[in-house]
Amino acid sequence: MPPVPAYTATSPALAALIERGYFEQASDLEAIDRALAAGPVTFYIGFDPTAPSLHVGSLLQIMAMRLLQRHGHRPLALLGGGTAMIGDPSGKTEMRRLLGGGDVQDNAAAIAGQFARFLSFEADDPNAAHLLDNAGWLLELRYIEFLREIGRHFTVNRMVAVKTYRDRLDAEIPLSFLEFNYQLLQAYDFLHLFRARGCTLQLGGSDQWGNMIAGVELIRRVTSDGQHGAAHCLTLPLLTTADGKKMGKTERGAVWLAADRVAPFDYYQFWIGCDDRDVGKLLRLYTELPIDEINELVSASGAALREAKSRLAFEATRMLHGEEGAHMAAAASRQAFGGGEDWSAVPSVGVAADELRLVDLITHESIQAFKSKREARQRIEDGAVKINGEVVVDPNHPVTLSDEPVRLQAGKKIRLQLVRAERAADAPPPELTSPDES
Repeated sequence: MPPVPAYTATSPALAALIERGYFEQASDLEAIDRALAAGPVTFYIGFDPTAPSLHVGSLLQIMAMRLLQRHGHRPLALLGGGTAMIGDPSGKTEMRRLLGGGDVQDNAAAIAGQFARFLSFEADDPNAAHLLDNAGWLLELRYIEFLREIGRHFTVNRMVAVKTYRDRLDAEIPLSFLEFNYQLLQAYDFLHLFRARGCTLQLGGSDQWGNMIAGVELIRRVTSDGQHGAAHCLTLPLLTTADGKKMGKTERGAVWLAADRVAPFDYYQFWIGCDDRDVGKLLRLYTELPIDEINELVSASGAALREAKSRLAFEATRMLHGEEGAHMAAAASRQAFGGGEDWSAVPSVGVAADELRLVDLITHESIQAFKSKREARQRIEDGAVKINGEVVVDPNHPVTLSDEPVRLQAGKKIRLQLVRAERAADAPPPELTSPDES
C-alpha cells in the first residue's frame, strides 16, 4: 500500500480512497477534496478494449469507481473504441499490434457487461453510471479541424518530456507518429466529457499521469476564465506483489474477469494463492470489508492468516461471480485441497493428445503447472504431483486421456480435470451469473 499523503481529507469519498490505498497522486488534492465534499462529482476512467475481457488490473480501477459511486458521485465508464485503434504506448517498449475496427467493437461488446457487476446503471439511481464509447466522437473528427482546435495547445517539447515518450527516445526505440497522437486523443476525451457530460475528474493508473495532466491542461486552455481549475485528475497505484511481480499476472497468463477465460474456481484460487504479505492490501482494494475487520483478519498468522486468505478469495469471487459462484468455488477448493472426491466445480482443460508423459503433460501449453521441464521433473520426484488422487514420482509416467477426466493436482495451486481437446471443445462454457446476483 502506498504511503498515505500528509493530508486530512474533509470529504468521505477522498478519505476512503486514501485509507483503502487507491490514491497515489493528484493534480490538486485540495481542490478535488473540496469538489467531492461540495456535492456529486461526475468522473471517468477509460478502458481500451484491446482484449475480449477486462482483468484484475482493470478491476482495481473499477473498484475505485464503485467506491466513489457509493459515496454519491457519478461514474462514466469510457470504452476506448477509438483510442484502442491507435494503441496506448504507456509502459510499452514497442508499438502495440494494431487492432481492426471489427475486433475493437467485438471486444467492447464482450466487456461491456462486466461493469454491471460492480457499478449501478439503474435509471432511477441519481448517481447511475453510464457506459460510453469514445469511437462515437473520435471517429468523426476531421483531422485539420482537430489540429487547429486541439493540436495547437500541445508543444512537442512538453510531450517528449513525458516519461512514456522520453524513455522510448532515450533508449532509441522507435516511437511512431501514430502512438505520439495518443496523448492528444486522451486529452480530447476529457475535454469532450467535460463539455458534454459535466465531467470534472479523471482517474487512471499512475502510468497515465502524463496523458491525464494533458487533459487537465487542455480544458484549462480552451475554457473561459470562469471554468479555469474546474478539471482535475487523480491516479491510482499500479499494483505489484510483495515479490515485485505485476499484480494480476500468473504463470498461466492474465487473470481475466470473464468466466469462460478464468473459471470461478481458478479465480478463487488466484486470491488464495496470494503472498501472505499482500493479504491486507488486497482485502482493502478488492473487497468492501470494513478496515477494522481487515486489520483484525491480518493481525494473526498461521492458520488464522489462511482464514484471511479464504475470506479474501470468497469476497472477491462473490463480487464477480455472485454468491452461488463463490460458494461453489469455495466448496470445490476445500474438496480439491482436502482430498475429497467432489470435483464437479473444478475446471476442465482440453489437451490435444491421447497419451503423454507426466512431465510433458504438466508443462503442456494449456496447463503450464511449472515454468520448465527441469522444474517439473524435480517437483514430480519430490511428490508434488497427483494423478487421480495418487502421488506419482516418475516424470515419465504415461497419462492416458480417455473419455473419463483425469484429475491433476500439481503443487499448491493447480487443480484441473484433463480431457481430450475434442471433448473440451464440445462442452458448454461456464455460465456467468446475472449482474443483479453480484
